[in-house]
Amino acid sequence: MTSDGEKSGLGKGHPDSRSDDAKLDIEATRERVDDEIQRRLTRKLDIHILPFLFGLWFFAQLDRANIGNANIEGLPEDLKLDGDKFNIALTIFYVPYVIVAIPSNLILTNVGAGRYLPSLAIAWGIIDTCMGSVKSYGGLLACRFFLGLCEGGMIGGMVIYLAMFYRRHQFSLQVTMFFYTSPFSKTVDGLLTTGFSEIEFNGYNRWPWVFFIEGAITIIFGIIAFLYLPSTPATACFLNEEEKRLAIHRMTLDFHHSDDTDNTEDDTFSWHWVRLAILNPNACLCGISNFLIITPTYSYGLFLPTVIKALDYSRVTAQLFTVPPNALGFLTTLSASYYSDRLRLRSPFMLSGLVVTIIGYAMLIAAPVHRPGISYTGTFFVAAGIFSVTPIIMAWLANNLRPHYVRATGNGFQITMANFSAFVGTFAYLKKDA
Repeated sequence: MTSDGEKSGLGKGHPDSRSDDAKLDIEATRERVDDEIQRRLTRKLDIHILPFLFGLWFFAQLDRANIGNANIEGLPEDLKLDGDKFNIALTIFYVPYVIVAIPSNLILTNVGAGRYLPSLAIAWGIIDTCMGSVKSYGGLLACRFFLGLCEGGMIGGMVIYLAMFYRRHQFSLQVTMFFYTSPFSKTVDGLLTTGFSEIEFNGYNRWPWVFFIEGAITIIFGIIAFLYLPSTPATACFLNEEEKRLAIHRMTLDFHHSDDTDNTEDDTFSWHWVRLAILNPNACLCGISNFLIITPTYSYGLFLPTVIKALDYSRVTAQLFTVPPNALGFLTTLSASYYSDRLRLRSPFMLSGLVVTIIGYAMLIAAPVHRPGISYTGTFFVAAGIFSVTPIIMAWLANNLRPHYVRATGNGFQITMANFSAFVGTFAYLKKDA
């Protein structure tokens, strides 16, 4: 009897057990399918959107800094930039650049980021092209001012644009990656300028061709981005209908149910969050740190060709010699960010980058005049250290601020502080001190 009862009990319980197991298998399979769809969507966004945004930011960096390369190709002599006029021309770019971010973002929300951001690129490409035709100091100032006016809305606009497509835990990494383009653009600019500055045609010799060609390339890229970039997931031609619905749905869920400690109340904008962000010790510390770090970064990027030429190298050699240190800066920035994320450590990489930068500037300051090799080696140390620090600081702050509006405001605050540093960095190297 016992044996039959046990068999009978097993006969009754076994189907239920198998049913439960089957339900668990179905749920597990559904989760795997959902995860795969999410990954496929993210991969599509990475492939179709990020290259264009990186390109826009690359050309923004290229077109604002190419005046530093033109400086050793006869620009000051042709425009009679005596005294501190060249430094003033550098500085005036940042006057509209600092103040235009908020009104530019308001325009973006009405026009659509997929059209507005490429339009800015087309506009500053035209201005950059026009800069090759200027015949006076006043014309140079006007071009630099309007160049800053157009570029000022880019970084904030790209952050807003990414937030339309990527979830919160994804797009902070994408934002920091834009800073990797800075040393890369300087590497490419040195190579391009070396070739373009040898062109002599139709009365325009050397430096105008830097602006003509780089501005024209920017315009072409801006037109392509204008025709391709979507403004919202719903208008993305590279997504099918299922992926569009998923992209919209997950952003809606992400807004109301963040995967951190945010709640619905936290997702409602209030000036209370702005006050919390600006008074947050982490945001203040990062803002001050970025101001101090970006100051030498600006001066290094703008004046590196001039510094190298001052070591008694020819102008062509000086342009080519800007490539290796900037290439090293690009590689060390990628490496530092990768290992910082992998090891989940921020401060050791930030501090080591600063130490390396200090060593490089010490070599530039202390090197004897008759030993240009020491000074040039110092530029490698500066590039290897200075470029890697800012992306890590931005990632660190993004990881330590919440809720959403505090994080967004805090990151905007430190970017604003970094931009103010340009007013100091552009006067770090004066003509009378050369």
